[in-house]
Amino acid sequence: MNILIHPSYFPSISQFVAIAKAEKVTFEMDDNFQKQTNRNRMHIYSPNGIQLLNIPIKHTKEAHQKTKDVKIEAAFDWQKQHFKSLEAAYRTSPFFEYFEDDLAPIFQKKHTFLMDLNFETMEFASKCLKLDFPYDETSEYFHEVIDKTDYRQLINGKKDNNSFDSYTQVFGDKHGFINNLSILDLLFNEGRYALDYLKSQKLL
Repeated sequence: MNILIHPSYFPSISQFVAIAKAEKVTFEMDDNFQKQTNRNRMHIYSPNGIQLLNIPIKHTKEAHQKTKDVKIEAAFDWQKQHFKSLEAAYRTSPFFEYFEDDLAPIFQKKHTFLMDLNFETMEFASKCLKLDFPYDETSEYFHEVIDKTDYRQLINGKKDNNSFDSYTQVFGDKHGFINNLSILDLLFNEGRYALDYLKSQKLL
């Protein structure tokens, strides 16, 4: 199965379920940026329940800006805040310390373009999962896709209705199981079992 999917910021579990099952991945590089999607945000399980971590972006006067041209707003120290939030959420998880040394440098870099950061976060997650997958990138945008399974809708978390099997989460006793968070939630809680979990799940 060849899939078409968006690069995103520490992608959702649903996106990685799609990638884990794919024979080949094509990344959408020619879409227009849309606010309030996982292009520049992820959801984690904090001590208070679900928490949104959002990357600030530079706004332009253009009506439509391609996602690959979107720049990160450097005026805010969002990297420090995001890493602190991840520590508060997952410091006591079984595998946070195992991945921490590879994760921390991502939050110490000053990326100019959102797309470069997204690819780095996806490469980090893939390496942790030991999931190697061949991929290519689009060179133009198509509304209708014929030769690939179109999973671009997974970038819009609010419209992603996929539901997955529960696994043990740090604050599960307090708030219950929270479905389809960032891939980091699965990695920090399941470690080496995360890839088997992804392969066992079904997408709508």
